[in-house]
Amino acid sequence: MMNMEFNEVDYARSVFDAEIEELQRVRDHLNGSIKDVANLILKSKGKVVVTGIGKSGLIGKKIAATLASTGTHAIFMNSAEGLHGDLGMICSEDVVLAISNSGNSDEIVSLLPSIEKIGASVVAMTGNRNSKLGKAADYILDIGVTKEGCPINLAPMSSTTSTLVMGDALAAILIKRRDFKPENFAVYHPGGSLGKRLLMKVKDIMKKGDEIPLCDKESSINDVIMTMTEKSLGAVCVMNSDLMVGIITEGDIRRALSRKEEFFNLKAKDIMTRNYTKTDENSMAIDALALMENRDSQISILPVMNGLKLVGMVRVHDLLNVVGR
Repeated sequence: MMNMEFNEVDYARSVFDAEIEELQRVRDHLNGSIKDVANLILKSKGKVVVTGIGKSGLIGKKIAATLASTGTHAIFMNSAEGLHGDLGMICSEDVVLAISNSGNSDEIVSLLPSIEKIGASVVAMTGNRNSKLGKAADYILDIGVTKEGCPINLAPMSSTTSTLVMGDALAAILIKRRDFKPENFAVYHPGGSLGKRLLMKVKDIMKKGDEIPLCDKESSINDVIMTMTEKSLGAVCVMNSDLMVGIITEGDIRRALSRKEEFFNLKAKDIMTRNYTKTDENSMAIDALALMENRDSQISILPVMNGLKLVGMVRVHDLLNVVGR
């Protein structure tokens, strides 16, 4: 029966402490092998094939995913499936990153002769360099721990954590060596918030065609208000033939109301802003948002141009939906 004084929070902290201690141990054992492995991957004309079984396999999937999303061609191969045909995905120019804490997992050890015949390089991520995997590998990344976070020291905890962090460290080195930038990351994450922030252009989200509120410079104030109300964008672009010569916003209308006696006799040209702020259709959405916000008086809508031609309008609301803050 469990001791009634057992404190779950304190015990949880002790698990953190145990795993942190083991991570520090693995960190302190790091050597030039991780640089050699990074060089091997960078020089390879093939891909990285991460393989493992059980809990190591689950961690291997994450490592492969991290590598793939940061510029390294990588896939995961379940070691057991490799024994039944999936070895066909490995070629001689590949780097096989084999994960086994013991280094003697039957499924992985059984793959080694075939991998040798294929001619791929083998990197062992193991805690036992004298294991069958360790002895067969071209390089070893030591993930060895002395104890698991598990109270009975059986369930992989510290060992899987150290494997995960070793994979992250390798991926981070490759990111630095490849000079992989946020915009590169966004290419692999087009559906994520970062992808939208860094890939979306103004032309992808602008209002265009019949959605653009237009008036002539000679249009009456009444026509301007009707057009602004109908299009619901909070502004009207003032045109002189095909050339945009100004913009009228709701703020301009409010200011014009102070001229009560002449208000309804005003024309678009009398109240429009001539030196208006605009953006190009190929500008990035995040840059357009900065243009609207990083100023003494913020604006809520921008005309979008292609050269001198008006092609659309973009609202701060639409930009925030894509870019966020």
